[in-house]
Amino acid sequence: MLRQGLHQKMLQKLSPQQIQLMKMLQLPTVALEQRIKEEIELNPALEEGDENVEDEQKDEVEDDLYDSEKEQEGERKDDDFSLEDYINEDEGYSYKEHANNNSSDEERRESPLSQGPSFQDLLLSQLGLQLLTDHQYQVGAYLIGNIDEDGYMRRELMAVIDDLAFTQNIVSTESELKEILGIIQNFDPPGVGANDLKECLLLQLKRKVPRTPHLIMAIRIVQEHMDEFSKKHYEKIANRLGIDNESLKLVIKEITSLSPRPGSSVGDSSRNVQDVIPDFIVINNDGKLELSLNDRNMPDLRVSGMYSNMLLDYAKRKDKSSKEAFSFIKQKIDSAKWFMDALHQRQQTLLLTIDAILDYQQKYFLDGDETKLRPMILKDIADRVNLDISTVSRVANSKYVQTQFGTFLLKSFFSESLTNSVGEEVSTREVKKILLDVISAEDKKKPVTDDLLTKILKEKGYNIARRTVAKYREQLDISVARLRKEI
Repeated sequence: MLRQGLHQKMLQKLSPQQIQLMKMLQLPTVALEQRIKEEIELNPALEEGDENVEDEQKDEVEDDLYDSEKEQEGERKDDDFSLEDYINEDEGYSYKEHANNNSSDEERRESPLSQGPSFQDLLLSQLGLQLLTDHQYQVGAYLIGNIDEDGYMRRELMAVIDDLAFTQNIVSTESELKEILGIIQNFDPPGVGANDLKECLLLQLKRKVPRTPHLIMAIRIVQEHMDEFSKKHYEKIANRLGIDNESLKLVIKEITSLSPRPGSSVGDSSRNVQDVIPDFIVINNDGKLELSLNDRNMPDLRVSGMYSNMLLDYAKRKDKSSKEAFSFIKQKIDSAKWFMDALHQRQQTLLLTIDAILDYQQKYFLDGDETKLRPMILKDIADRVNLDISTVSRVANSKYVQTQFGTFLLKSFFSESLTNSVGEEVSTREVKKILLDVISAEDKKKPVTDDLLTKILKEKGYNIARRTVAKYREQLDISVARLRKEI
């Protein structure tokens, strides 16, 4: 049954400009450069160029504007815009006006990407040197295409046979695939084309010469005792094979010298490499921290003067097609102005947030001592800059800051707090630094267990449970004591 009623409710909606700003806040420097290039390609009213507009051109446009507005005075009373908003405003408005990374006459463009022949290209070049039929070459090339970047052939051969039949119209058999895969496994780098780590290590060991007793023993350990070896049960292996510790050390050295990921041994030149580009640069100038945004690759943007003139021209016409063109140009100019405004707001928000972080962690940024890091959560910074926590999160996400101690992910400076024995709140980063120092200095023959780490921390005034110590160790990507043990 339909009923009429009066209801009142509150809704929070974001404008397209706010959504655009939120998306741009998340972008790091490299991604923002690409986003600007895309916007320039999509919006012809936005152009890259010198910020300054010649005075003569501005005077001419202003004179035409004055004449046009006198002619049309009273004709557009229902419109909610003024041509002055599109013409008189300084077209050289820059979103970089508060950045001071370089001099005004400096032109610098950096390319953080490098590219060379891929890992698959290297294997295909070796495949082309083999005496194969066209059918065998096609099968081999398809097998190479299924080898991952680590150098492993992890797919089942029966699945490859089905793919060859359905996608390439090539009929093959499992025995033929094994034969061709065996040829590929003799390519460089050694170990390529293996199904798992065990086969990968065996392929590398069997290609080594000369066949020393230690090499033969290494092959036997990988073939028969791979599970025990991966868990570092060295005493059990030595007892089963009847060898002493010195011989076992040489065998372990032989195995650990192998590459578990042969595909990565080709080198960085064989794949796209993207360097870490800092978004912020912090310099310690005699105890005073100086902050700047890294915008050296950012182009200067302005509204196209040609489009501004076109807007003025179509505003004088009365026909329907001219009104449609006027509306289109107006929309493009609006979009360009919104985009530049979003860039400007992004810059202000970034500077405001990172400046608050620098002030909060000033002691750390002065000397780089991690033990001086204060506990800091998103809310601490959000309260200081009067921004929403989600906005601070977008700023901290995927952004890097360059200091004299190295380049760090901005969100790594955020940490929870815990209370030490004297009642002071300290950062969990401080505790992790102590764990790292203790483990780095441990005797590898008798590595420090989690229980002992807990005891050491308690002696230093940090009353932490063993499970918490284990959690911090895992966050530092450090294995348990048993797997850190060496003979």
